[in-house]
Amino acid sequence: MARIYLEVFIEAPVERVFDLSRSIDLHMQSASQTNEKAVRGKTTGLIGLNETVTWRARHFGIYQYLTVKITDFQSPFSFTDVMLKGAFASMNHRHTFEAQGSGTKMTDVFEFRSPFGWIGRAVDFIYLKEYMKQFLIVRNNEIKRVAESDAWQKFLIN
Repeated sequence: MARIYLEVFIEAPVERVFDLSRSIDLHMQSASQTNEKAVRGKTTGLIGLNETVTWRARHFGIYQYLTVKITDFQSPFSFTDVMLKGAFASMNHRHTFEAQGSGTKMTDVFEFRSPFGWIGRAVDFIYLKEYMKQFLIVRNNEIKRVAESDAWQKFLIN
């Protein structure tokens, strides 16, 4: 199983960072390079425990669907989304948030496995792990940018 571990410090309260990280709308904004859209389940607002979302996105020139469910939710400290259906053989994404001084340490642990046995494992480690890491870095940078500016209000204040 491939594993990506990322940490970023965000100069914003833990509650804000937690909520922005589960914002369907902010996720679509951060994944505009893949034309990612929520098409089923929770398609706008903040996703919560036992809710699902199906994403449609273009990766490697092909539109793909990924359905995930929030299986663990400890506001505002952590949540986990797990793939129910999609291109991976398995996928688990753990998000944790820790208040530190004037901000929040946000940590992602993203684990996945491609299908097709040893060929899939080779693709994971040769190419897909770095591709997914860059995707998550872009997402995290957008969460940071929004959380540290007044832009967060667009996503969290009705």
